Amino acid sequence: MAEELTPENPETEEEETVKQRKNGLYPGVSDELAANMKSGWADTELHGLEPIAQAAHTAARRAALSARFPGERLVIPAGNLKTRSNDTEYAFRASTEYAYLTGDQTQDGVLVLEPTEDGHEATIHLLPRSNRENGEFWLDGQGELWVGRRHSLTEAEQLLGIPAKDVRELPAALTEATGPVRNVRGHDAGIEAALTDKVTAERDEELRVFLSEARLVKDAFEIAELEKACDATARGFEDVVKILDKAEATSERYIEGTFFLRARIEGNDIGYGSICAAGPHATTLHWVRNDGPVRSGELLLLDAGVETNDLYTADVTRTLPINGTFTPLQRKIYDAVYEAQEAGIAAVKPGADYRDFHDAAQRVLAEKLVEWGLLGDLSVDKVLELGLQRRWTLHGTGHMLGMDVHDCAAARTETYVDGTLEPGVCLTVEPGLYFQADDLTVPEEYRGIGVRIEDDILVTEDGNRNLSDKLPRRADEVEEWMARLKG
Repeated sequence: MAEELTPENPETEEEETVKQRKNGLYPGVSDELAANMKSGWADTELHGLEPIAQAAHTAARRAALSARFPGERLVIPAGNLKTRSNDTEYAFRASTEYAYLTGDQTQDGVLVLEPTEDGHEATIHLLPRSNRENGEFWLDGQGELWVGRRHSLTEAEQLLGIPAKDVRELPAALTEATGPVRNVRGHDAGIEAALTDKVTAERDEELRVFLSEARLVKDAFEIAELEKACDATARGFEDVVKILDKAEATSERYIEGTFFLRARIEGNDIGYGSICAAGPHATTLHWVRNDGPVRSGELLLLDAGVETNDLYTADVTRTLPINGTFTPLQRKIYDAVYEAQEAGIAAVKPGADYRDFHDAAQRVLAEKLVEWGLLGDLSVDKVLELGLQRRWTLHGTGHMLGMDVHDCAAARTETYVDGTLEPGVCLTVEPGLYFQADDLTVPEEYRGIGVRIEDDILVTEDGNRNLSDKLPRRADEVEEWMARLKG
């Protein structure tokens, strides 16, 4: 990686740039080079741009937000770059709230809804093209010569369907603003500083909660993105099966890297840290170290999802026999989880309570644990009453899915886990059984086996649809699929 010529954030005024250069802050930059870099550049402005595919949907989302908070200024930042180490940054990912309302993913962007007599006027505040006159273009570490071209404000307006202004002027404007203001916190410290005496934590939280609950029911664009994410994820799982012999010769990291390649080819990224858990690592719910051995005869629990370029993610898990064939005990445990998932999926339908699918899956797992003699002579009802099955089921059976892998996380309990399902809701159904390697309460042959099966389920008008059904789930189908891919 090339080293920048200048500090990360030089002054933007030409005289300050020259002064700093003469003071030795820009070593090796002569007056002649500075003058040369100002001229000889072609006009690259793009004209006649078509709006992004979701522009009509983001407009509708902003209208719903406007209706909820009349007469109030609403500020939704994209966020800023975060330092990884020294002068390098993590890859930028715009805040979910900002991307949901704009379709934009630009660092430092801020959406502002200014109250009017009949609603709000939306403006998106962005960094304009780099200034070539004052040297920002090539002397600033975030100048376009270093990090690439960004859209002009005019281009952004055409693409997003929102008037655009220079974001560098926004903090001063917000400082001078009067009237009630709400801000989505935690993304832009500069914006928060400008609003310090104008906002309250309680009011800002109400804004965040509303935007979280607004995503509970997906629109047509979002459903199409989730379908795209699931299809790409299925191809990523196929990629993994094809290289399991190479993973055996290396480690779980080969699996992680293989799936990541698919995510980058077909989308923006992985939607969350991939869990590539082989052998006893499958009993660790969030095993993301992915540095362990991959052994024939053991199981691989692969929990991974592709995030699309518009930031919608799949979340799928399959538990696969590394050599392509389940042992009798592995199949017994796998079939129990499959049966529980079937019961959970069947409970997903409009009008059902959100908790129904979890309860249905947990009952099946409790029945299996009782049948296998792991809970003494207790009845299934008593086991469920006491929650004793949770020693081996561990987690909830699913969660909302969308732009975040655990979407709508700020929603109120009464609208989420105590709510009712309706068409357009997308959630995961993911029961599991996990027998820890050191669990002396189960037979020795069970220890170190972990199984989870997870699919992304859309509530429809008459039931549900499995968006990730391109991947097999039944044990015999999994074996046939793996044999075909290994070829």
